[in-house]
Amino acid sequence: MTLDFYEKNNAGILEIKGRLDAFSAPDLKNVFEQMIGRTPNIVFDMKGCEFIDSTGLGMIVACLKSASQAGGDIRLANIQDKPKMVFDITRAYKIFQFFDSADAAVNSYD
Repeated sequence: MTLDFYEKNNAGILEIKGRLDAFSAPDLKNVFEQMIGRTPNIVFDMKGCEFIDSTGLGMIVACLKSASQAGGDIRLANIQDKPKMVFDITRAYKIFQFFDSADAAVNSYD
C-alpha cells in the first residue's frame, strides 16, 4: 500500500493505493496521526484502493474516531466496488459520507 497526503482548501486528502489490510493498517495509523495535527478534516481518496479487510476497516473507523475527537471528520471518495462491499456487509456505510470525487468531498466541508 502507498499513502500520499496533500492539503487542499481547509482539508487534507490522503490517497490510499493498494491493499488496506492487517499488514498495512499500521502504516495508515502512522500517517493519519501525523496528518490530524495539521487538519482535522480529511478525505480518504480510495480510487487506488483495491481491497480492504476487517483490520483495514477497523483502522478507518479508528481514524474517524480520532478526527471526531479533534473536531473534524473523515469523508470517503472514489471507493471501488470490492472495498465498498466491506462497508455494505458490515453496515459501516452508515457512519461515513461517500463522494464520487475527492474535490466533492473537500467542498462538502464548507
